[in-house]
Amino acid sequence: MFRVIRVSQFNSSDAIRASMTAPVHSPGAQFLDPAVLARISSLELRARAVVEGFIQGLHRAPHLGASTDFAEHRPYVPGDDTRRVDWKLFARTDRYFVKEFEADTNTNLMLFLDVSRSMSYGSKLQYACTLAACLAYFSSLQRDRVGLATFANGVVDFVPPSAKHLRLVLHTLDRAPRTVPSTPASPTRLREVFQRLADSVRRRSMVAIISDLYEEPDEVLSAVNMLRGRGNDLMVLHVMEPSEREFPFTESSNFVDLESDEKMPIIPEYLRDDYQKLITGHIDTLSKRLVGQGVDFAHFDTRQPMDKALFAYLGARSRIERARKVG
Repeated sequence: MFRVIRVSQFNSSDAIRASMTAPVHSPGAQFLDPAVLARISSLELRARAVVEGFIQGLHRAPHLGASTDFAEHRPYVPGDDTRRVDWKLFARTDRYFVKEFEADTNTNLMLFLDVSRSMSYGSKLQYACTLAACLAYFSSLQRDRVGLATFANGVVDFVPPSAKHLRLVLHTLDRAPRTVPSTPASPTRLREVFQRLADSVRRRSMVAIISDLYEEPDEVLSAVNMLRGRGNDLMVLHVMEPSEREFPFTESSNFVDLESDEKMPIIPEYLRDDYQKLITGHIDTLSKRLVGQGVDFAHFDTRQPMDKALFAYLGARSRIERARKVG
């Protein structure tokens, strides 16, 4: 089984500290930096799959309705609104056709946030909470329903998706660091957790999984596919500290596995190259396997400012959406 040592020493991320300067008016508000939100406000967190909804929003629906996006023509039948007749097409064909348009709708955004002990390393969990809060806030502006589930070796907190649950999501994110297990527990098994959570995603939704993904790629793919099979638009957002990839340590010392508290004496200069190859291979395998299954995968480095990271990721999603429409 793939196993990466979670070291007990770390350097704080100045970038994250700098992005946490917004005034706190309510629990969780510290995760929403107005400057960050302003820089990404030109983008839309659009579902890449056809979604279902009840009120008009920003996503394509599986039925036709009133919007500005033309879908198709259909023959006129008595009772149709004559304002929808395509008179130019009538002039060419001498037959009456009505324009149909794609209906726009809202959707669910469900956030699955890893709060296992390994996520407490460095600024990882704080960065992940900020990422989740920005996505929830951004999606709520589109009148989408937002929900949140935090998990460790099981489901810790669950907020069902609702258009009125943004404040509750932020409150839950605020307490997330206090829900990290304080003592070693059974290792997190994504498949078991997602098996339980899959039943909570009852309608096609956007699902964002935020985790450090310290499991075998086969296990991660198996867990994610439990959600993918329901027609959801899946985003796997991989959060890591720079030191977890670079292993910059120089002094020989005992390194501690945060999940089990197991200690291991390490001489960094002897293992650095092998470690870097191992972790790089793990990330590359995750990316190839998930993208190959049609799942969004993005790697987030905690030293990267949140606005730049989100702008790059959401911009990539927008480009993919435009390419799909052209195709």
